[in-house]
Amino acid sequence: MTELDTLLDSLLETARKLDAADPLAGFRDRFLEADGVSAYLDGNSLGRPLRATAVHLQDFVREQWGGRLIRGWDEQWLELPQRLGDQLGAAALGAAPGQCIVADSTTVLLYKLARAAVAARPGRTEILLDADNFPTDRYVMEGIAQECGLTLRWVQADYDGGVTAAAVAAAAGPQTALAVFSHVAYRSGFLADAGAITKVVHDAGGLVLWDLCHSAGAVPAELDAWGVDYATGCSYKYLNGGPGAPAWAYVATRHQETFAQPIQGWLGSADPFGMAQGYAPAPGIRRLVSGTPPVLGMLPLQDMVSLIAEAGIDAVRAKSVLLTEYALRAVDALLVPHGVVVASPRGAQRRGSHITIDHPAFKAITAELWKQGIIPDYRNPSGIRLGLSPLSTSFEETFTGVAAVQAELLRRR
Repeated sequence: MTELDTLLDSLLETARKLDAADPLAGFRDRFLEADGVSAYLDGNSLGRPLRATAVHLQDFVREQWGGRLIRGWDEQWLELPQRLGDQLGAAALGAAPGQCIVADSTTVLLYKLARAAVAARPGRTEILLDADNFPTDRYVMEGIAQECGLTLRWVQADYDGGVTAAAVAAAAGPQTALAVFSHVAYRSGFLADAGAITKVVHDAGGLVLWDLCHSAGAVPAELDAWGVDYATGCSYKYLNGGPGAPAWAYVATRHQETFAQPIQGWLGSADPFGMAQGYAPAPGIRRLVSGTPPVLGMLPLQDMVSLIAEAGIDAVRAKSVLLTEYALRAVDALLVPHGVVVASPRGAQRRGSHITIDHPAFKAITAELWKQGIIPDYRNPSGIRLGLSPLSTSFEETFTGVAAVQAELLRRR
């Protein structure tokens, strides 16, 4: 047996022991498996579907849509965005009822929230954001800045890190209208100190909009406790809502009655079925709605929110930390000796549920891994992201993925 064989056996044995001791291991059986896939490490891009969802979608078509027809709107569908928003807020976001709603896409909600925020700070001329934020966040803010005659002020972040309170404090000032940051950075996996950063921006008189796309469902949020103004995120990553699932938004109660809806639609009006001339906004969080709720798209999300509530978001986070710690151990042992660089924070308190590793060959290697049923994802300039979704990813699966990356590196020597 070679030294490498011994190392691989040791790492595999550790993974199996961690799986055996995992209190959440039983939840993995709730998810559908994909034929030919031995390691799915892309839950930070698209979560696996739940078995229950396959049943519920079929039942909905037959019993609710097919059976209740138009009556379904009055009976429950119109209230689903707010009801599900409250459930999500309680299970994963640290939000009291009446502040979350499911609607639109992340892009549309970013626009709505940011546009309302800058309107709430007249006379201020700057939007703060970081150059490494997800492209959509940057593009939407570029458009709003052009619309409103504002200036984008860029906050710099380390390549393997993210936005810090100190960096924000150096950029925020009397012209700050809004700051837009990601709770977990899409590339590095850096977990921002949302509470501290929110306080810094508030001390400067600005408002804060947090993007939770890469944290909601895997990393607990405390939107109320942090004093957050606005937040949004998708539901197809750790919330397992499926391709194109609707996004969600949070508006703190204190901002709702003055929220200037930039996309005025009938279902966000005070009396949608009155069909009156002239728009009057609905009270509370419902004024964030514009058009017809995406009911079919909310069904998978509803199942996953219930599962997170059952497991407990703190237990989900504990599993996430153990998974990423194990992944880093495997990367250090198997990949770093071949020139791979860890481009994510080492400390668990500053890391979300994915890690990024860099190597010049990773773009080609990712394509080869996919052919083998090993599914991470690739992000420029040279990174593989290992997305470890706590309720559906095992430690052995993580080992399989890292070992496959090593095998491809060895093959290229």
